[in-house]
Amino acid sequence: MATSAVPDLVVLGSGPLGLGSTGDFDSALLRTDADTDVVVRVPGNDRAAGEQAIELIALQAMTAGIRSRLSFDIPVVIGQAPASPGRVVVSEFLPGFHVPAEHVPAGDGVATSIGGAIAAIHSLPASFVTDIGLPSLTAAQCRNEALNVIERAASTRRLPEAIRQRWSEAAHDDALWQFQPTVINGTLSAESFLITDHEVGPIVSGVVGWSGLRVSDPARDLHWLTAAPEAAEDVFAAYRASCTRTPDRFIRQRALLHAELELARWLLHGLDTRDQGVVEDAVGLLDGLVDSVLGKLSAPINPQAEQVLAVSEVEKLLTRTPATTPSSAQIGMETDAYDFDEEGEFSDSTSGHPEADTGPIELPDLGEDPASEDGTGSGSEDKTPETR
Repeated sequence: MATSAVPDLVVLGSGPLGLGSTGDFDSALLRTDADTDVVVRVPGNDRAAGEQAIELIALQAMTAGIRSRLSFDIPVVIGQAPASPGRVVVSEFLPGFHVPAEHVPAGDGVATSIGGAIAAIHSLPASFVTDIGLPSLTAAQCRNEALNVIERAASTRRLPEAIRQRWSEAAHDDALWQFQPTVINGTLSAESFLITDHEVGPIVSGVVGWSGLRVSDPARDLHWLTAAPEAAEDVFAAYRASCTRTPDRFIRQRALLHAELELARWLLHGLDTRDQGVVEDAVGLLDGLVDSVLGKLSAPINPQAEQVLAVSEVEKLLTRTPATTPSSAQIGMETDAYDFDEEGEFSDSTSGHPEADTGPIELPDLGEDPASEDGTGSGSEDKTPETR
């Protein structure tokens, strides 16, 4: 199949990809006669084929000029051919290893490099996304998306009233949604980042999975940090320091809201696919969240509330994750995963599942981080080689 996509390709050997298979793609690592490695991937279902098509558009739009703005590599497609469903796609192999979110160490290194990498994505010019017809949402449209998820989940009669109220208060808080949309990856999770050892320490050398590329709420690319309790503070600090724009003041609160809303998306996915196991898992997680917030809802959920969520509570909030399920965060050309957001043609994903004590969606102000309307552009690590 790879030679149908790259006719002059001479394959000397093959092996499995480091992440294994989730059923979304058939994939393999190939060694060529040029002593280089390439990755071949074929979608296993129509949904994966749709995500693959979007990612191909996104990667092809990333010109040399766009890529030069990034300090890390992104996949380069070297050939493709029709398949059923979708296409056979051959891309260059990107070396590196993943560090699971819960194992991302604090301090300089992986955490600070991740923060800088996210800031670089958010600093890309929006025009290259809009020019190829990918979604470009206003802050109001981002809020409407959140409201739509809440309303759909509430209509199932499986969303606890305390959680519906918690989310609705946050979604209706005008101050929370005063931000400048940026280019976002849209499917970021810990599994998106390829890490390599460098003389200065472990750094992000590649970012994979670009099927969610769009202009939208930058908090969507940060919500997975609720599952990285050791490193979240350092990632956010590096992100703020690296941004060419001043991050809006309440980006962490929206990130937490987006993370919790993944539970609603998980529930809706289970109902849409008639998967009772997924539905029961989502209901159980929502029940766990309501147990955590009951007794703390007397204060309104808004940025001005005096009661704030302690850092220790944030760390506990979303330590459970339908671990990016057979779906680990994104369906990308480089990482097999599931998109929890089934709402539209261009949907993003990633997951964060709450657990333990939480309060209102309020985070402490960690240093000066004033609101802005401007926008532009080692610990325990899992060093399983990535066969990208």
